[in-house]
Amino acid sequence: MIGSGADARAESNLDYQECLRRLAVNDAEFAEGRVPEVDVESEGLDPKTLALVRLAALVAVGGSGPSYGAQADAAVSSGATATDTVNVLVGVIPIVGLPRAVAAARKLAMAIGYDMDDALDQ
Repeated sequence: MIGSGADARAESNLDYQECLRRLAVNDAEFAEGRVPEVDVESEGLDPKTLALVRLAALVAVGGSGPSYGAQADAAVSSGATATDTVNVLVGVIPIVGLPRAVAAARKLAMAIGYDMDDALDQ
């Protein structure tokens, strides 16, 4: 569902390039109304757990860097530590495989503010 009224018509008239640009930068406001939200808190998941689960899902599907940034921010804002986020990455290795976790490591490092290139140069 795109929305309603004049705002919805304006949003639906965006050209494909603007839509792609907004998705590429993980524009959450743009995505609102396009993907139905589920009230998972009422189903027993607190915000921290939800953010960590979403990080695990990003690893599983090979998510983009901006998506890792958004979920890492949500996790930290909800009380998770950088160690918690890395533990999620390690914890899903038996499910997603080591290559998928290796591919996710740099994205997660950037999302939590760890300069992987600097660390590897030492």
